[in-house]
Amino acid sequence: MKLYSYFRSSAAYRVRIALNLKKLPYEYLPVHLLRNGGEQHASAYRELNHDAVVPTLIDNGNVLQQSIAIIEYLEETHPQPPLLPGTPVERAFVRGVALQVACEIHPVNNLRVLKYLKRTVGANDEVKDAWYRHWITSGFTALEEHLVASRRSGAFCFGDTPTMADACLIPQVFNADRFKIDMSAFPTIRRINDHAMQLSAFADAAPGTQPDSE
Repeated sequence: MKLYSYFRSSAAYRVRIALNLKKLPYEYLPVHLLRNGGEQHASAYRELNHDAVVPTLIDNGNVLQQSIAIIEYLEETHPQPPLLPGTPVERAFVRGVALQVACEIHPVNNLRVLKYLKRTVGANDEVKDAWYRHWITSGFTALEEHLVASRRSGAFCFGDTPTMADACLIPQVFNADRFKIDMSAFPTIRRINDHAMQLSAFADAAPGTQPDSE
């Protein structure tokens, strides 16, 4: 397997966690999203990923993109250990948590949006950072309430075994910490993150351990 990744990409981080949890070896191919105007825009990479985003996973010649789709693919092709639980209702819960992060929080804070805010809208760094903090805080408020109300979380979002939900949540907590968001209002999220980061599958996927880390 080959993974085109950027060390600080939340979406790529999710896939790195999933690959590690399943103990699948892969070749790390860095795509720097800022250098030289963004290496993701190079014609050779755009031939692989027409959206010019990371991650892109190549497995047996198959080119796959979008982190959730890639994780689902890994789940179907390498079912052990499972990243989705046993029943339809439980799987829907895990997918729902994953998508709260991947569809509700992350899209309004990804690099393309932040660059547009600065370069086109004219927002300064203070406004941009306030935007970022607002949407993570808003999203984490809803997610914290959901995890508490569901009574399904244990050491992880669902019980005591890591799932796709945790693979999505932990990169978003990294972003929150990076932007110095007060996590005291989200004790469940913080607890899950701190537990997950004790496991090598999560720690080895962290941005600071990647070969292109700066």
